[in-house]
Amino acid sequence: LGIYIASSLLAGVLVSLSLHDTEATIPGKQGQLTASPLAALQGASEQSQRISAPLAIPAQPMELPAAATAPASVSAKEQPAVAEPPSLLQPGSTGVSPPLAVAPSGSPDSSEAGPAPGNGDKTVAAAQNDVKKPGDMATPALTGPAHGESAAQAPSTNWKQHVVANGETLSGIFEQYKLSAATLYQVTHAGKEAGMLSRIRPGQQLEFLIAPQGGLEQLVFKKSAVESLHVTRDGDDYKAQLENKQVEHKVASLSGTIQSSLFVDGQKAGLTDAQIMEMAEIFGWDIDFALEIRSGDQFRVVYDEQFVEGKKYRNGPILAAEFVNQGNTYQAFRYETKDQISYYDADGHSKRRAFIRTPIRFARITSRFTPKRWHPILKRWKSHKGVDYAAPTGTPIKVTGNGRVVFRGWQNGYGRVVIVQHSSKYKTVYAHMSKFRGSVKQGSRVTQGQVIGYVGKSGWATGPHLHYEFRVNNVQRNPLTVKLPKSLPLPKQQLAAFKREIAPLTRKLASIRQATMVASAER
Repeated sequence: LGIYIASSLLAGVLVSLSLHDTEATIPGKQGQLTASPLAALQGASEQSQRISAPLAIPAQPMELPAAATAPASVSAKEQPAVAEPPSLLQPGSTGVSPPLAVAPSGSPDSSEAGPAPGNGDKTVAAAQNDVKKPGDMATPALTGPAHGESAAQAPSTNWKQHVVANGETLSGIFEQYKLSAATLYQVTHAGKEAGMLSRIRPGQQLEFLIAPQGGLEQLVFKKSAVESLHVTRDGDDYKAQLENKQVEHKVASLSGTIQSSLFVDGQKAGLTDAQIMEMAEIFGWDIDFALEIRSGDQFRVVYDEQFVEGKKYRNGPILAAEFVNQGNTYQAFRYETKDQISYYDADGHSKRRAFIRTPIRFARITSRFTPKRWHPILKRWKSHKGVDYAAPTGTPIKVTGNGRVVFRGWQNGYGRVVIVQHSSKYKTVYAHMSKFRGSVKQGSRVTQGQVIGYVGKSGWATGPHLHYEFRVNNVQRNPLTVKLPKSLPLPKQQLAAFKREIAPLTRKLASIRQATMVASAER
């Protein structure tokens, strides 16, 4: 009976304290959740829990005076000042609000205790240390997001991604994200690197880091998978910096056999259109790809393959190549000197000759060099001292060697014609043009591969084509068979280094050749 009376008196004291204490409020999503400061002290010592645990409270607590005190038989040390009886801490207990679940600081769940602190806010976990003891009248202020606003609804800094569309301008994109013209000016003048923003192209990506108040914190312009521009706020201004990702290089190889055409069979082997064109340019001084390709010809290519962050970025240049044309084997190796990057054969002779064979790529020959041909306009037999290449009107015409334009204008049956002098011995003639290249004038210096005009049918011509002549000492020679002058080899002091550098590539081509032969024998 004495234990029962003592328990009842103690319960009355605790109920009185909970009713008279100032309550702490925590804003909630749908309203306010209230809890006594005692509820925040659930982490009491095991000794206090052992004392309070046996104090069973009846389902209906007794009505006791608020001023009731604990009996003298209970010492001050034993009074459970830091832990409520278990029944009072359960939701639904009479006269007491549900407790606020607070994860102790450093516990595994402390990261989920409430919103992150900011500008004077305290997390619920941090408030645990600020709660005063039951005897104090003042209650700590626990703050969080504004009343009625959850942590998820609070404004936050975030990235916005934008892919440039056709016709878009940088100023228009800034307007879409509510960024001012002043900000645009600061960003585009953040340094010389920022000048690339004026040259954005469709498909490129911009990323904006927008602050909660609407200002631009950072802009990232991804020019390519490797290169990006970062413009970052620096006080009241912005600073720009270029960043380049590391590119990993690997050596790859492909081979194939011509059955239909260079393009079709090159693509079947895995070459891209750009690689096929590159190979045609490398061997363009040795092989006329519009005329001399035959079924059964073979090609082998060793090239650079580039990766960024483990993903294929693009194909690099051809490092070595081999082409077997009508039984003749041609090889080319990429080599860099102080002055240039070029391709050489295994003996160090440059693949770039003084002249390329054809002024139009992959054009169809309609009339060859011959001493006697029926002229379609004059209606009589006449010698044809050049080669005619059929091509659509407007097809670019490239000069076959370095030289100087000695004539640009109209000449009888040639129509619009350009004549180029190469040293004192050689001349080339380009006739029936539809128009000249504007920058090419009489007396202009031209370089091999430069466009000098466009295909047409001016003069004595029945359809659009190019009439091409190759003159040696002012005498027309067959452009398809004339022996072209060779370029100079590498200097002797560079030849040894060249041989060492191409040795692995030579072995690689040999291994591809061997594998091709084995595969052909097994068929």
